[in-house]
Order: sequence, then C-alpha cells, then structure tokens
Amino acid sequence: MDLSVLIFLASGLFLGWSLGANDAANVFGTAVGTRMVRFSTAALVCSIFVVLGAVISGAGTTETLGKLGAISALAGAFMAALSAAVSVYLMTKRGIPVSTTQAIVGAIVGWNVFSGSETDAGSLYKIIATWIACPILAGLIAIPLFKLVKYVLTKSQFHLLRLDAYTRLALIIAGAFGAYSLGANNIANVVGVFVPASPFTDFDAGELFTFSAIEQLFLLGGLAIAVGIFTYSRHVMFTVGQNLATMTPVAAWVVVVAHSIVLFVFASRGLESMLSGAGLPTIPLVPVSSSQAVVGAVVGLGLMRHSRGIDWPLLGMISLGWVLTPFFAGILCFVGLFVLQNVFNQAVM
Repeated sequence: MDLSVLIFLASGLFLGWSLGANDAANVFGTAVGTRMVRFSTAALVCSIFVVLGAVISGAGTTETLGKLGAISALAGAFMAALSAAVSVYLMTKRGIPVSTTQAIVGAIVGWNVFSGSETDAGSLYKIIATWIACPILAGLIAIPLFKLVKYVLTKSQFHLLRLDAYTRLALIIAGAFGAYSLGANNIANVVGVFVPASPFTDFDAGELFTFSAIEQLFLLGGLAIAVGIFTYSRHVMFTVGQNLATMTPVAAWVVVVAHSIVLFVFASRGLESMLSGAGLPTIPLVPVSSSQAVVGAVVGLGLMRHSRGIDWPLLGMISLGWVLTPFFAGILCFVGLFVLQNVFNQAVM
C-alpha cells in the first residue's frame, strides 16, 4: 500500500482510537464504576466483540452515512475523519462522553459545504431524529426492564454470594453484546467516509471465504477502536459509571442492556428485513450515538427514582458537548480542507 494512503487512513484510525477511548464507557462504564468488573477484563471483552461487530455487521449503517455525503477523494475523507477525531478527543480529555456520530456527521456536512455538494436532507433529518429518539428510547427500555429484573430477583431469593456472581457474569455478557452492537453501529463513523475511496481490494480464498475490501477496512477501524479502549477509556468510564448518577450493580446491568438494544436495533439488517417482510414499518439503519443511549438509560432510571442521584450540572455539560460537537467538527473540517487544498495542493473533492 502506498505511504500516502497510510497517512490519509491514519485520521480514520485516530478517530477509531478516540471512539474506543470515549464509547467503551457506554458499554462497561457502569460495570467498572460499580466495581463489579475489573477494567482489564472489561477492556479485553469489549475489544474482542467490538471488532467482531464491526467486521460482521457494520455495513448497514455505513450505507446511510454514505448517502449524507459521498467523499470520493482520499484527502477529503482524511480531513473529515481527522476533524471528527480531534473533536471527540478534546471532549474525551475533559472526561465528557460525547457522540462520535455527531462529530462525523458535522464533518461530512462541513465537507459538503466546502465542496459545494448537496447534503442529502432526508438522510440528515433521519440521523438527527435518532439523536432525539435514541436517549428517549434507551430510557423507555431501561425503566420496565429494571422493574422486571427486580421482580425476578425478589421472587428468586438468591443467596447474596450467588447473586453477586450472577450479576458479574451478567454484566460481562451484557458488555459483550454491547461491544458487538457498538462495533456494528459505529464503525461507519470511523471508516465510513473512506469506503468510496477504499485502498483495499477483495481477498478471495477460493471456496473457503472472501474477505471483502470493506470488511478489511472495518477490521482496521475495529482494531483502532480496541487500542483506544485499552489506552484511554478508563477516565470516561468512571464519569459514566460513578459521577453521572448513583448506580447499583443491577441498575448498571440494565443500563448496558438498554443501550445495547438501541444500538443493535439501528444496525440490524436482519431486523429490518423481518419487519419489511411482515409489512411493518422498518427501523432506519443509521449510526446512533452510543453516549446518548447510555446517558438516556441512566437518566431514565434516575427519573424513575424521582431524580434522586442524578448530577444535573454534569448532565447539562454532557448535553452541551452533544450540541457543540457537530458544529465544531464541521467548522474544523471546512478550515482543514481549505488548508489541504490551498497550502498542500491536495485534491479534497
């Protein structure tokens, strides 16, 4: 592979690292924050399943993101990914769980404005609608799920030590499902802009299997997410797991499951086909915000307890980060594209 291609892809890998550093908190933050799962265990499980989700089920949401703006030039894709990555990194450094989805959408719109390309309004409205629906849906799932789990536990009357062991195992299993859903739904944010200009070619192993160019791209992005999880996610994990609201281990499990269901629903081609085959309205395959899903679930449980334990100033700071992220990423992308084109003479469109 040409060195210049690797340099351009580096911004996507940086974005993947930033996503892993930020969004691993949404999968295992509550488990680690309640001291039920060690950080090393959480990081290992999360890394394995996020790569599997990216490679196996990442194609659906990438198509929707591609409709928003097809960046055909590698240099343009580089700057869009870099702008999103810098935006996420700066928020992560402050310990704020921001939305990688919002960052990359803002960057793509910035590229559209710079290049004079039309932003697909239908795709943009669909994605923005999920930013509103995602935390609400996660909260609505979390509340009845929590009540159901409490009812089952009350009826079961497990011994305290056995309950503790079951809870730890349930948190790890839920985290694995959450990591798979995160990889499937959010890999589009990491390398989706590189799909039209992918430097890879299909690898055909005869009758055994075919490893497509897009799957190779997704694998590379998934590995970058895994590195971010191991190296920089601890701080944000404790913001979500300890600081936003007081969480019991059972509530922590419910938050992870509710968050994971939301991400999986918006990434599942199988579910979309099943609903379409039954003549029912389909759920759009769009990259949704993992951060918004988990925060929505946490707040939903807090509201169920009459707002007890919710750190409202912190929630306000997180919400402000969600609003500012796409604007900052879009402006940064626009300025960066101008510099690439006029200072470094790179074709960005």
